[in-house]
Amino acid sequence: MALSDSESIRLFRSSAPYINAHRGKTFVIMFGGEAIEDPNFPRIIQDIALLNSLGVRLILVHGARPQIDQRLKLRNKESKFKNNIRITDKETLECVKDAAGSLRSQIEALLTMGLPNSPMHGSQIRVCSGNLVVARPLGVKEGVDFENTGLVRRVDVQGINDHLSDGSIVLLSPMGYSPTGEIFNLSHEDVATQAAIAMKADKIITLSERDGIFDKAGELLRTTELNLIKKELAANNIDAETTCLTAMISSVEAGVSRAHCVNYHTDGVLLRELFTRDGAGSLVLQNHYEQLRTATIDDVGGILKLIKPLEESGALVKRSRERLENEIGLFTVIVRDGMIIACAALYMYRNDACGELACVATHHDYRGGNRGERLLDEIRKKSILGGLERIFVLTTVTGHWFLEQGFEEKTIEALPSAKQEMYNFTRNSKVFMLSLFVN
Repeated sequence: MALSDSESIRLFRSSAPYINAHRGKTFVIMFGGEAIEDPNFPRIIQDIALLNSLGVRLILVHGARPQIDQRLKLRNKESKFKNNIRITDKETLECVKDAAGSLRSQIEALLTMGLPNSPMHGSQIRVCSGNLVVARPLGVKEGVDFENTGLVRRVDVQGINDHLSDGSIVLLSPMGYSPTGEIFNLSHEDVATQAAIAMKADKIITLSERDGIFDKAGELLRTTELNLIKKELAANNIDAETTCLTAMISSVEAGVSRAHCVNYHTDGVLLRELFTRDGAGSLVLQNHYEQLRTATIDDVGGILKLIKPLEESGALVKRSRERLENEIGLFTVIVRDGMIIACAALYMYRNDACGELACVATHHDYRGGNRGERLLDEIRKKSILGGLERIFVLTTVTGHWFLEQGFEEKTIEALPSAKQEMYNFTRNSKVFMLSLFVN
């Protein structure tokens, strides 16, 4: 369904914080040969061109497995694998070079296209590639000689940076070169991972045949910290069909802040993942040494200590220990070295599909570290799972922060009727509301 002009304007405005956040950042985008053959790939290229226009430094890494297989079939030669790794003899290497060269030209042509009335009109994108990946042979494993199959030895960081600083998109193929002049067939996952690590990329984005990472129950894991995803993987709770996971985990383990997995079949998936609050796929983050979790009865004392100064200043409504004990399951806390340093509560008005975000507090020594944003993201997730459509907050002193998070100021009449009856006119709190879904 086409958006109205007002809806398009609202969506464009809501993307502004993400545009500012991504400008000047380095992203590695990884996709296999299957993605290139998909009918949606030209639209993915259009969105990549848009990212480049918005100032994102882009490194594209493509695979070529199906294209190599096609060329081997034409030669009546069987594809040989061991542990899902291709054995690259001399004849296979010729197919690798042919496939990689053809795909590189195809991608470069798509990035160059700028016909009038097309999304890329006037983009004038430069694409740079070359001997930017140095490789070494994989060698003999379990008695099998992999011949010209290799591993990434190093990435030419300075060369790639020079191209990126010039405004170019860097395109890396699944091939590497040795100081002795040999060519090696590489895994594009290995190239993308090592490029992301060496370039200290801000993100690695993997394009998969699925919407992201799924657990065995079929649930999409939208945002997961590294230690949790590794724990679930070790417990065999991750769907074995999920691809791209090795590259994501390895990159985040080595210091890349965020790893994304999105579906290359879906039109606009990169833009949704990068420029909307809910995203479109799965995100793996670095571990926080501060734990975010639902509060338990043992946290009552810590929460009371945290909120006491804010209650005394009038910023928060006073809560008795008895009330807090009864409502403890509604609280989310951030814990650091056993001390509660931030908290927030969610009160649900299910008949109105609405929730109240309340008792938002951060210890004065730990403000400014995005802890409020982490709490808000968690409250949003709980609200959506609870079937809510919007959340509101009543505040006397922090309205500007909620406006920065996407809330809009409303009148008292926007509150659920039950909350209107309880409104304290003496405090004269302002009402701010956040829609959980884009209409």
